[in-house]
Amino acid sequence: RDRVSTQSTWGVFKMVEADPIQEYVDSQWESEYVPALSDFVKVPNLTIMVDPEFATNGHTEKAMEVVDAFAQKLNIEGLQRHVIKPEGKSNLIVYLHEAEGPNCMFYGHLDKQPHGDGWDADKHPTEPTITDGWMYGRGCSDDGYAAFSCLLALKSVQNAGKKLPRVAIVLETEEESGSPNLLYLLDQAKDLIKTPDYCFCLDSGALDYTSLWLTSSLRGVVILDVTVKGGKINMHSGVVGGIIPETFRVLRTLLNRIDDPTTGKVHDEF
Repeated sequence: RDRVSTQSTWGVFKMVEADPIQEYVDSQWESEYVPALSDFVKVPNLTIMVDPEFATNGHTEKAMEVVDAFAQKLNIEGLQRHVIKPEGKSNLIVYLHEAEGPNCMFYGHLDKQPHGDGWDADKHPTEPTITDGWMYGRGCSDDGYAAFSCLLALKSVQNAGKKLPRVAIVLETEEESGSPNLLYLLDQAKDLIKTPDYCFCLDSGALDYTSLWLTSSLRGVVILDVTVKGGKINMHSGVVGGIIPETFRVLRTLLNRIDDPTTGKVHDEF
């Protein structure tokens, strides 16, 4: 919240003076933004992978209501909410602002990681605590801030009397479980989202809190189970690794075919 950039790096937006933006954000910060984010933290909407009652306990829907209540209070002109909920799938929420100009997609997610252990005595995963200007509570930064910040940003531009481009805020509810249905849900919502000219993923990291950090690309992750067998019966440790191949060495050799173990660079054939 130090300052707002006067011009987009990519030239998407026309120049917007920072002061009116900052003034509006400041006017909404303590009265609307922080309370809304606090209400979001209070909802125990854990991700589907760790919550067997994910589809029936109503926590996801409650989190969606908190976000939408904030959007309604801001009264963003032209903003419409669409909920994609195919049978047997999770929710995908799309906030759409129709306008001429570039099509900008902003991605975030509402589901949360497990509460975990090790919380300080004065803190709790579903009871937001503010200490020295920092909010503590599950989901406030990963990734609750995304929806609230994006909505407030849209309203602040409108409040400054500037024109917004076409905006699609896309919020999923399974990211912490690996987004198993995201591609399917995006396909279901393609007529709403259309083809983005710019896509901003509001779920990355920052190395400090004094600069605006942009992640230009992500490496992704591949998860698989591999079983290596070196014999059909148990072998003595004095034999395994000699005439009997040691299974870890075999696995390491296989992995080394994919990337360089020293530099991490993926081999060209992959």
